[in-house]
Amino acid sequence: MKQFFITGTDTEVGKTHISCLLLKFIQNYGHRALGFKPIAAGAEEAFGQWVNDDALSLLESSNVNVPYNTVNPFVFAEPIAPHIAAKNTGKTITLASLSASYRAIKATDADYLLTEGAGGWALPINDTDYLYDWVKAENLPVILVVGLKLGCLNHALLTQAHMQQLGINCVGWIANHIDNTMLEQQANIASLKERLTMPLLAIAPYADEQAKLQVHDVLLDALKLR
Repeated sequence: MKQFFITGTDTEVGKTHISCLLLKFIQNYGHRALGFKPIAAGAEEAFGQWVNDDALSLLESSNVNVPYNTVNPFVFAEPIAPHIAAKNTGKTITLASLSASYRAIKATDADYLLTEGAGGWALPINDTDYLYDWVKAENLPVILVVGLKLGCLNHALLTQAHMQQLGINCVGWIANHIDNTMLEQQANIASLKERLTMPLLAIAPYADEQAKLQVHDVLLDALKLR
């Protein structure tokens, strides 16, 4: 099983959108691809349980049949920082509990497992630990989603610097057009290409309807599809 962690430069930069596009892209090569959203905050009650829209999107974009709770083991109703939401409900997210949930989903027959983070890279999961601690412990290669908006250069460079400090293997970044009014989008992409040390894997244009992914050849190498 090939495994990747999808993170973002901030919250609301399109991690789920990109993760779903990658799941479909991998399936086009004849593989069984499964999405995993270990932590989600912001949910509504359905089917007798709390469900999160992002986790449902990952489940719908996967071609491996698993229960919702396997895809999203930690889900909270309030759309707030997950460690605060957990504390409000008397629960605690730990590195050990995340790894236990990960072992459960790895027991499926998927060829690819894409784990989508929550929020940005530096997400607290409790009073002392961060989600990146778990990514490092699991030794997961990372794909960074850069939401193209004002401030994205700063966010991307700070995220890269912290990953490098931790020794994280970031295999590349994907530019996601989330603001169709942003000025100088191509110039910003060029600036990011000059400054980020990992390769640009793909570009996701702004789209109201048909979602697209402009793939660079290096994405095939990063995902080990050839």
